[in-house]
Amino acid sequence: MTVISTGNIAKLLWPGLNARWGTAYNEHPAEWKELVSIESSSMAYEEDQEMTGFGLAPVKPQGESTRYDSAGQGITTRYTHLAYSLGFIITHEALKDNLYEKIGMQRTGSLAFSARQTKENVVANIYNRGFNSAYTGGDGQPLFSTAHPTMAGNQSNRLAVDADLSEASLEDLIIQIGKATNAKGMKISITPRKLIIPVDLQFEATRILKSSGQSDTANNALNALKALNAFPDGTAVNHYLTDPDAFFIRTDAPEGVKLFQREDIWFAQDGDFDTDNLKYKFYERYSTGWTDWRGAYGTPGA
Repeated sequence: MTVISTGNIAKLLWPGLNARWGTAYNEHPAEWKELVSIESSSMAYEEDQEMTGFGLAPVKPQGESTRYDSAGQGITTRYTHLAYSLGFIITHEALKDNLYEKIGMQRTGSLAFSARQTKENVVANIYNRGFNSAYTGGDGQPLFSTAHPTMAGNQSNRLAVDADLSEASLEDLIIQIGKATNAKGMKISITPRKLIIPVDLQFEATRILKSSGQSDTANNALNALKALNAFPDGTAVNHYLTDPDAFFIRTDAPEGVKLFQREDIWFAQDGDFDTDNLKYKFYERYSTGWTDWRGAYGTPGA
């Protein structure tokens, strides 16, 4: 068990210290909320169940019986909540001998920062691991796959040929979204809402989406992506995405990438009677994942 003692903060006990640094940087605004739909939970886990509908109606020959179709359950997605907690312990002497401030208050702010950073990374990892076959959803496939199994055969939410961010690759993904079908191969209406990119692609994305004319060409053509308002909810630059080439599109599919908040974050402190040490901690519980892979489309880049 690590304990913050006078030896850990020796400089804070000396007169003449000019400044402390390293724990008071500005933070990015909360970016994880751009990546998931947020729902609350009061259970130990949550399950989403796919229900399959009916197929196309066949011609009914005169005098013959109506053909009947069946509907049933598809994939089951379970969200099991995980607890995230971190704390620190300060000796009585370290608190009393600190000349500049109550270090407990400073370190409590650092705990809050750790909690926020943890959530940012947990949520971003849904996308960071979205092409990794070691991290699968209810259908046994990673979030982004060309082989999501359905009753109508394999379906895809990933470019058939992975490509870097460009006007053409965005158009290809948007066209793919426009051709989406349900588990029985029936056409459904889902639309792109938000483009999600790493820091590395922010300039290229701006040129592609906001130029008056067609990007990277001398042709006197309009910018079709801009004219069609391809992403009504805009572009989200996420600092926690790890692949500099990957990009993603969130759609309005009703049950897509999710975060279930089981317990909101709370902070606590307590003293130890025997040692006089003071303990601080935070605790939060939530789960993340996806129900319908049609909620997000993407490519890892070329």
